[in-house]
Order: sequence, then structure tokens, then C-alpha cells
Amino acid sequence: MNHFNASSAQQQRRVAKQVQRVDSNHFFNLLTSPQLLDQVEAHLPDHRERQYPPTATLSMFLGQAMSADGSCQNAVNEANVTQWLSGLPAASSRTGGYCSARKRLPLEMISSLARETGKRLTMQAPPGWLWRGRPVKLVDGTTVLMPDSEDNQAHYPQHGMQIPGVGFPLARLVGVMSLSTGAVIDAAMGAYKGKGTGEYGLFRRLRGAFDGGDIMLADSYYCSYFLIADLQARGVDVLFEQHGARNTDFRRGEPLGTRDHRVYWVKPARPSWMRVEEYDGHPDQVEVREVKVGKKVLVTTFLSPRKTSKKALGHLFTQRWHVELDLRNIKTTLGMEALSCLTAQMCEKEMWVYLLAYNLIRLLMAQAAMAADVLPRALSFKHTLQVWIAWNRCQFLSDGKEDIAALFLLIAQIQVGKRPGRVEPRVVKRRPKPYPRMQVPRQEARDSIKKRGHDKKLGLN
Repeated sequence: MNHFNASSAQQQRRVAKQVQRVDSNHFFNLLTSPQLLDQVEAHLPDHRERQYPPTATLSMFLGQAMSADGSCQNAVNEANVTQWLSGLPAASSRTGGYCSARKRLPLEMISSLARETGKRLTMQAPPGWLWRGRPVKLVDGTTVLMPDSEDNQAHYPQHGMQIPGVGFPLARLVGVMSLSTGAVIDAAMGAYKGKGTGEYGLFRRLRGAFDGGDIMLADSYYCSYFLIADLQARGVDVLFEQHGARNTDFRRGEPLGTRDHRVYWVKPARPSWMRVEEYDGHPDQVEVREVKVGKKVLVTTFLSPRKTSKKALGHLFTQRWHVELDLRNIKTTLGMEALSCLTAQMCEKEMWVYLLAYNLIRLLMAQAAMAADVLPRALSFKHTLQVWIAWNRCQFLSDGKEDIAALFLLIAQIQVGKRPGRVEPRVVKRRPKPYPRMQVPRQEARDSIKKRGHDKKLGLN
């Protein structure tokens, strides 16, 4: 009995010691270099000692983004359990204090951390991860839903085809991502409709993410004269699919091979959204190369077929699909398909927390890939996320030993399958529940049920 008590007390001391060691900065200490911690401290707001200081709040917010149960209540419960195991009295389980602490977090701090992490990952990628020694940056857009609150509706109106009070506010998101590491380098968020809120308009905010020597890889939506001219002036090469509105005639221009030629595009008329000074600053024409690979016509600024063959361009363009997988990892694996905050400001902050969490997982993958001598794209994002969550929760059992090499080994054990030319139908096999879509506001539907009962066709009466 005495032996049992002694062992139990020793175990409790060890648990308490480890929980104290895993403090609010543990997430950053494990994943990043001290430079990122400097970024955290540089953007910390003036604050007094509270139950939820900024670093602890951000750590909990990141935990929400990585948790299957992303509720504030779950985040507070986990913090209270950790505090109790460390020998401190548990705080209130109410979420009001934590929610207020999230509101006090500066948006600039979170967004700058996400950008800095993505930038650092891209700049430190080994030459073997690049395309012919050059960084390739992917661009694409998507949409996210958010709760149907008055503030969200005011800033991010719902789809115009939906009845007011029935749909959800809809935001558009455009991101610039690294092909080599998958990290988000920069992103912009705007309303789904309205002036300057289209994918192209949002991308104009992100042009600073491109430096001389970069390569932009994107779909046909971005195949624009003005965008190509602007990127060429920055020393950036492009590879796009030809826009459907532009006719490609391989009988014109300078022939370079079978369905491969160089042509000059003449500057079109000034768009209504472009200032006269900006329009005049563009050249009267740009030289591009149009090449047909398979069933697609590609447009690029790689003008020499000797230096960049048709086959090389086709292979590079197939890598564009990675941006679709990256967006799926952010929205589906992490759960950002629908944000949870009730104000537009907090929704934007929540988006950046998701992107920061995503980049930190990508940082883990890059470190594991380097240790295993494989490409980061060969590793599984979901597997890395699962391993990290399990690893982080079990740190207090490690008796003070944090074997990062073992963590990287676990991450690198699972690699994604090689599926060249993979084609999947965009259909859903699972049948949905036989409920109709909401056609009137919820309160109106409730009143109708009280008066008339449920629809007999649903079998609920």
C-alpha cells in the first residue's frame, strides 16, 4: 500500500512537471526557430496579467483550428484540465473570458505570423525541392461560409439566389501557395460579390508575394494580359491555361514546333476598374508562347523551346492540381469550410488562425521530409496533423524527453500514393437525408410547425 502511494505521488509529480513545461509557447518552441518567437513578441499588444494572456490565447485558438471539436467550450475545458494537472486550481469553465481574450488578439499579429511562416518555409526550401532551381507559386480561390449574423451579412452578403434569412454569408478567399512545401505565402479575403471582390481583384492585393525569379502557376481565370505584363515587369514567369474567351490560332506568330508558337498580344481597352495612370504604364504588347499539350492550350513566358520543352511545360502544369489539394486540406481536413465567429472582424481573424495552423503543420512536414530525404509533397497532411495532436497531448508522459527525431520519423512513415493522370468524378455517392432545403427564415418555419405541425411527407407527425 505504501509502495502504491509512493508510486502514485511520483507519477503525479512527473505529470505536473511535464504539464508545467508544456506552457502556452510550447507550440511555437517545438515547431519553429526563435525568429518566429521574436515575431510573436514584436506584435504582442500591451496587456496586463489575465487568465488568458495573448500567447496562451493564440495557442488555444490554434488548438481549436486543429481539433475535431473546434468549440470554445472544448478549448476552455482542455485549458482547465491542463491547469488542474499542473497543480493549479481550475478556472471557470465558462467561455466568456476566453472569447473576450480572442477579440483582444491583434489581427496583424496572427496574419503576420502566418505570412512569416509561409515566407520562411519558401525561402529555406532546398534547391532539390524547386523547379529547375526556381520557386513555383500556385494561386487559386475558394469560398467559405460563416454564421448568419447581422454583422456577417452586412460585410459578406449571402448568395443572391437565396432568400434573405435562409442562406449563409459567403466570403471569397484567394491564396498564394508554395508548390515545393505547400505553405500559404499570403492570402486575401473579401465578399463573394461586389466591386473588387472577384478572384482577380483579390489577387491584386497579393502581387507583393511574388519576387523576381518566381514562377506563377494558375488556371485559365488568371490568364490576363494585364496580369502577365505586370508579372513580367517584376521578373516573374507565368504558366497558365489559355482563357476560354481568347482564340488560339497556331497558323499565326512564330512557329516553334507542332502546335507551339510565339505571338504578341496587343494591349486591350482599359477596364473600368483600372486607373488611367496604371493603364498607361503597361506596354502596348507582350510576347508570350502558346503551346498545346494534350487537350489544353497553355500560355507561358518561357519563350524558348530549347530551354523549356513542351513536355516540361505539360509536366509542370499538372502540378497545378496541388493547390486544389491544399485548399481541401485547409477547408476539409482542418475544418475551415464554415467559420464560426459572429462578426466579420473575428471571421477574418479566424481565417488567419486556420492558415497559421496549416503553415505550422506544413513546417513539420518540411522538417520531416528533410530528415527522411523525401519531398514534402510525398507526405500526408492529415497523417502529420494526427501525429502532431497525439504527440502534443502525450508530452507529459515523456519524462522530460522530447525526441524530435522520433516525431519526424513517425510523420515520414506514411507517404501518399503516386497517382499520375488521376481522374475522379465530381459526384457524391452518399445519399443525403430526405429533408427539403429551408425556404423561409427559421423563426417563420417554427411558427408554421406550431400551427400546422410537420409536413406529413416527412413522416414526422
